[in-house]
Amino acid sequence: MAFWWPLLVLAAAYALCRLLLVLIPPTVPSIEVDASDVLEDANQTKEDGFIYIPRKGRTAQADKVQCYEPATMKYLGYFPALTPVEVKEHVVQARKAQKIWAKSSFKQRRQFLRILLKYILEHQDLICEISSRDTGKTMVDASLGEIMTTCEKITWLLDEGEKWLKPEYRSCGRSMLHKRAKVEFYPLGVIGAIVSWNYPFHNVFNPMLAAIFSGNAAVIKVSEHASWSGCFYLRIIQAALAAVGAPDNLVHIITGFAGTGQALVSSVDKIIFVGSPGVGRMIMQRASETLIPVTLELGGKDSFIVCEDVDLPSVVQVAVRAALQSSGQNCAGAERFYVHKDIYSTFVSQVVKIVKSISVGPPLSGRYDMGAICMIEHSEKLQNLVNDAIDKGAEIAGRGSFGNLGEDAVDQFFPPTVLVNVNHTMKIMQEEAFGPILPIMKFSSDEEAVKLGNDSKYGLGCAVFSGNQKRAIKIASQLHCGVAAINDFASSYMCQSLPFGGVKDSGFGRFAGVEGLRACCLVKAVVEDRWWPYIKTMIPKPIQYPVSENGFEFQELLVETLYGLSVWDRLRSLVNLLKMISEQSSPANTRKKRR
Repeated sequence: MAFWWPLLVLAAAYALCRLLLVLIPPTVPSIEVDASDVLEDANQTKEDGFIYIPRKGRTAQADKVQCYEPATMKYLGYFPALTPVEVKEHVVQARKAQKIWAKSSFKQRRQFLRILLKYILEHQDLICEISSRDTGKTMVDASLGEIMTTCEKITWLLDEGEKWLKPEYRSCGRSMLHKRAKVEFYPLGVIGAIVSWNYPFHNVFNPMLAAIFSGNAAVIKVSEHASWSGCFYLRIIQAALAAVGAPDNLVHIITGFAGTGQALVSSVDKIIFVGSPGVGRMIMQRASETLIPVTLELGGKDSFIVCEDVDLPSVVQVAVRAALQSSGQNCAGAERFYVHKDIYSTFVSQVVKIVKSISVGPPLSGRYDMGAICMIEHSEKLQNLVNDAIDKGAEIAGRGSFGNLGEDAVDQFFPPTVLVNVNHTMKIMQEEAFGPILPIMKFSSDEEAVKLGNDSKYGLGCAVFSGNQKRAIKIASQLHCGVAAINDFASSYMCQSLPFGGVKDSGFGRFAGVEGLRACCLVKAVVEDRWWPYIKTMIPKPIQYPVSENGFEFQELLVETLYGLSVWDRLRSLVNLLKMISEQSSPANTRKKRR
């Protein structure tokens, strides 16, 4: 017993030190970011503001990206549409900075993350307000989709990022027992990202965090529909990088249209794209010219399946939030609802009750549950989808109400809409809507639910609800998609250790999680001697050049020794193998060869 006491004391001391390290907060400096030019002037009257009237329909792309608030049409300014030459210059600058940053320590990279996290926590209202003004979403939706997801990613990288980028040792197999095998992860260089407008803060920070923590530089093209916010968020990143002594020009935000994005694809070492399948195919085609790796996240038509044995009131609330996620206009949520026939009517009535209570209006001018549509003419597309469904037999079961809309922005709003009696011949059940529409369809059996869920060209995610968790898991396992939530919605994305991405027209490759972090790396397989210099690689004599007459017989025995089906088979072959080697090395055999 006396022997164990010192060990117990040491273990207790170690545990106490670990606890103290957790309780003592790290020293994190604050950063100053100038936001004077983006803050709303409370004293400014409507007459002082400039109302932007964008052109409708497809027009030739200009040399400027015009920015405006979709909820009020108030003009925010413009940014240059960069030319291919200008894009390449940004990448050149980033590449020079990356060569320095690649040598940075994980300690320095973690401090960068802590500084960002501290700023985000202290300026949540500013970040959400800017996101709201640029996309039309409410402050609550901005907090859920922008702040929480980004903070979760930062804390995961702080806790586990270094672990997953350190060399990972693997088994050597039977023939290489004298070796040590490992996988090493090196920065790729410059990571390019072309991101969508639905989460302007998180869509910038998501690829940037993975790229910078893995030792890369990042050049991110923000959407022409969310350039104003993206360029402000760059200031936060630059200030945090400067605070840890990172080289200038490590992260770039570029603005423009399709030509700008194409030039970026041609210049970087990897491209991450978030957008539509059509543009994703063009990205792949351009990337094939330089053979760079591509990650494509191309949207989805997620299924929300509700079995008859659920706790209905709680599931209904989740369903409405899933459909209207990020004010509905920025929907990364569920778009097809399948409800068991036994609870269909009750489910619909409860959904309609909630939807009718939802008020729609300018998110910063009052207490509204849902904001504006970000893109011009998108409300017209949504109405066309509803009209197509009605023409084919669907009915509107309920809609939300409008608040006090400005006359200049009335086309930027679309009320949450519940559709019943829908089927898969309707466009609303097949095309990605990106809007606050809840089409609800009946199913009679689990098999039918799976069949309906898989009847889509998309395969991003799904959510399955049942009072029997094994049943829900079984249904989800049969759905052909990249992300699944059991008795919840979108919970997988809040687990940032998990990869995110889909199949079919939802794209391929993964960002987030271990897979997304390592996807920013050159993955190198390394084999080295385990007991160097005592045991070294030597070519066995029978197969040394010139190869002996029994060289092939030696190889046969070697294969049987290593991979025989039973221990006795392997031992028998080993004996014969050793006998062959000894005969080959005997003096008599050597003299015989000399004759």
